[in-house]
Amino acid sequence: MSGICEGRIVVITGAGGGIGRQHALAFAAEGAKVVVNDLGGSRDGTGASAGPAQAVAEEIKAAGGEAVAHTEDISTWDGSLSLIQTAVDTFGGLDVVVNNAGILRDRMLTNMTEAEWDAVIKVHLKGTFGPAHHAAAYWRDRSKAGEANDARIINTSSPSGIFGNVGQTNYGAAKAGIAAFTVIAAMELSRYGVTVNAIAPTALTRMTEDLGFVKKQDEDAREASQDEAWNPLGPENISPLVVWLGSPQSSAVTGRVFSVAGGFISVAEGWVNGPSVDRQGKWEPGELGEVIPDLVAKAATNADMQGNRR
Repeated sequence: MSGICEGRIVVITGAGGGIGRQHALAFAAEGAKVVVNDLGGSRDGTGASAGPAQAVAEEIKAAGGEAVAHTEDISTWDGSLSLIQTAVDTFGGLDVVVNNAGILRDRMLTNMTEAEWDAVIKVHLKGTFGPAHHAAAYWRDRSKAGEANDARIINTSSPSGIFGNVGQTNYGAAKAGIAAFTVIAAMELSRYGVTVNAIAPTALTRMTEDLGFVKKQDEDAREASQDEAWNPLGPENISPLVVWLGSPQSSAVTGRVFSVAGGFISVAEGWVNGPSVDRQGKWEPGELGEVIPDLVAKAATNADMQGNRR
């Protein structure tokens, strides 16, 4: 196989199904050697099975590519270290980390349990930090030894994290944290020849099949499409951007979060200061009753789940 990622060594978490599986197949089709990680659990993170990761690795090999399965829990320190070491031991190096693993335990804030909060934060945030940390340490050591890196970290945020969604305070907080993590990690790792970007994808998968706004977006896209054979919110539509971000062609792009769904790609623009006032001195609380409502009235509204102003 040959393509824009020819010979690159890529690890992908949560690659046993859905978007992650499509990433693995797409990278392999572009010539990459792939470490397919998946714990093989259910949507809420319970259970484990080596089957999904192994099946994707075998699918890649059957098509003529190179792949190996990794089934440890990357939300643990040892599991994430093992993932990076598997790439180095199996293929002799590491070029790209795609942090894609995730779970859902949706609940309204008033009903959410501590366990539901902790589980989602651990898989998404620590499951992004661990692989990124160990990969960054590997690339730093190479850089200090005088070796050049052309490396990538691609994280997975979500519209829930950058725009918000009812019933997902745990998931949205984790995904917003990943967006901030991406921006800061990009600042820190540029000196080592590493770019860091993120995507906020929308696709119909096991994770999103019962979310009303995703179903509605899929229905609207199908009605608007001129191609009846096209699956507008298929997970396969997300991977071309991720593969490009993992390729040598993307070396000038870092610290960005991209919204992506179907054929739509947008650079998500982060928090910026809006309308402001500065009295050059300390405010009294009672004075702000007139000031703050005026600022809010002048400010742009928050975006909806599609990233559009309400």
